[in-house]
Amino acid sequence: MWNNIEIGVIMAEKKPVIEVKNLYKIYKVGQNKVRALNGVDMTIYKGEFCSIVGTSGSGKSTMLNMLAGLEKPTKGTIKVAGKYIEKLSENQLVKFRREKVGFIFQSFNLLGTMNAVENVALPLSFRGVPKRVRLKKASAMLDLVGLKTQKKHRPNQMSGGQQQRVGVARALVVDPEIIFADEPTGNLDSHTSAEVMELMRKVVAEQNKTLVMVTHDNHLATFADRIFHIIDGKIVKVEVRDHSKDMKISEAATVEELLQKAAMEDTEEIAATGEIIEKTVEGLHNPEGFVEETIEKPDNPEGFVGKTIEKPDNPEGFVGKTIEKPDNPEGLTEETIEENMEEEV
Repeated sequence: MWNNIEIGVIMAEKKPVIEVKNLYKIYKVGQNKVRALNGVDMTIYKGEFCSIVGTSGSGKSTMLNMLAGLEKPTKGTIKVAGKYIEKLSENQLVKFRREKVGFIFQSFNLLGTMNAVENVALPLSFRGVPKRVRLKKASAMLDLVGLKTQKKHRPNQMSGGQQQRVGVARALVVDPEIIFADEPTGNLDSHTSAEVMELMRKVVAEQNKTLVMVTHDNHLATFADRIFHIIDGKIVKVEVRDHSKDMKISEAATVEELLQKAAMEDTEEIAATGEIIEKTVEGLHNPEGFVEETIEKPDNPEGFVGKTIEKPDNPEGFVGKTIEKPDNPEGLTEETIEENMEEEV
C-alpha cells in the first residue's frame, strides 16, 4: 500500500480527466427527499483504473450516470475531458459520449443478428467511418482481447466471458478517453469474472485509458488502482492499490500499430499457406509414399516407425489414411489392414 505522501506526489504528476466537486443528486419520492448523492468530491486521472464500490442503494450507479452525462445533477460540477458536462444540452451530450466515452455493460448488449466483428464495429458506423476501415479496426480490437478465432461467431455461439470480451473490444474501438463499466462481471461466474477483470486492467493500462467501474463486489474492486467506497451518497474512503509487483504489462500499442500488426499477420498467414501447398505437392511425387501417423507393421519383429514408410510389397507406396492394396480394388483403411494382418499372423 502507498502512504499519503507518495500518493500526493504520484497524483500531482498525472493529468486529471474527471473532476467532481460538491455533487448532489436529490430525488423526490412523494413528500420525501432522497439524497442519492450527498456532496461528492473526487478526482480521477488519465490512465487510471478506478472502481466505485458500494451496496445496493449506496449511490454508486447514480454516480456513474452523472459522470457519463446520463443524468443531470441537482447541484455541483462535473468536469470530464475538459468539459463541464452538467452545462451541455442533450444533443451536445450525445456528441460528447460518442466521441469521448466507451461503455461496458453488465448484460453485454450485443446484437444477436451480428457476429463479433460487426458488433465491435457498430459504434464506428455512427461516426461515419467507412465499412472496410471499421471492420479492420474491429478485427484488431478482437485480437487485442484474445478473440482471434471467434470473430465470425454470433453472441449465441460464445460463452459469457467471450461476449464480455467483445464488449471490452467494442468500448475500445472508438479510442475513447474514458471507459465506464457498470457491473461488467455481474452475469459471469467467479473464475470468468477474474479473467475479464484482469483483461480489462491489462488492456486499459496498455492503451493508457481511464476506466471507471461500478461494482458491489469488494474483491473485484481490488483489480483497480484506486477504490472509492460510497455509503449513502458519500465517499467515505479512498483506497489505493499497488499493482507494481503484478505481471509486467507489455508496451502500449496504438490502434494504428495494431492494424499494422494485423496486416503483417495476414501476410505471414498467406506465406505459410503457400509453403504448406508446396510441401503437399512434393509429397504427391514421393514414390515411397508417407503416412501421418506412427504405424507398426505386425510381421516386422523389429518394427518400423515414423512418417515415411516403405511397404516392400507395394512398389507404388501408400499415402494417407486410405490405402489401396493391389489385390483389393475397393481399397482398405489403415485400421482394417492392421486387423487383417493380425488375423493372418
